[in-house]
Amino acid sequence: MLSLGPNCPDVGSIHLVKNCRTHNKKPKYKFQICGRQFVETPTNKVISSETIILIYRFFLEKISLAGIARSTGVSQKWLQDYVNNKYASIERTVKVKPKKKVRLNVECDELWSFVDCQENKQWVWLAMDRETREIIGVYIGARSEEGAKQLWNYLPFVYRQCAVCYTDFWAAYACVFPSLRHQPVGKESGKTNHIERFNNTLRQRVFPIVITTISFSKKLENHIGAIWYFVHHDNYVLSE
Repeated sequence: MLSLGPNCPDVGSIHLVKNCRTHNKKPKYKFQICGRQFVETPTNKVISSETIILIYRFFLEKISLAGIARSTGVSQKWLQDYVNNKYASIERTVKVKPKKKVRLNVECDELWSFVDCQENKQWVWLAMDRETREIIGVYIGARSEEGAKQLWNYLPFVYRQCAVCYTDFWAAYACVFPSLRHQPVGKESGKTNHIERFNNTLRQRVFPIVITTISFSKKLENHIGAIWYFVHHDNYVLSE
């Protein structure tokens, strides 16, 4: 038994024992009476605001969390906790410029992705204003009628009232979108070129949106958060 080190602030005990080691091999101690644990010489690192800004920028590039941790010098555990909190707090609604009640043109498409394993498919449904290039609707889920319904419900009211939505011939769109607001087209028409280009950008810039790689999401909440984070950033850049 040791009798060294600080007194426990709870009960004033100085009786402590060794209690394994931390993940970085530092010895841990525990006060016998209250069970409080501590490291004798903690080296908690304060993350600077400059590093946080750099991490934000890395979120917008196709870099894994392990790569971000190596590049910024933060621990992977701290970064994972930070990412979990960040993505959980991201708003799940779009912010678009006010539109007049005139004819609007919308391009819609679906992008395949997965979480944890390729069998757990998560389709990214997106809608884009053709004129402004703003993303005006987002839904992540199944490629089903329910997915098309959720995308339609995400569209701002002025678009549901005035827009013509150009989509591919996936049957779910026709089941949900009102006929006056829906126009299925082929790729040769060029009327979905912009949203298809955005899908390609999304796959190139957001690391969870992959086909085959080790850098994929293992948590659905983070997968959705990463997509929304990029969408908000892209709309913000367009608004400047």
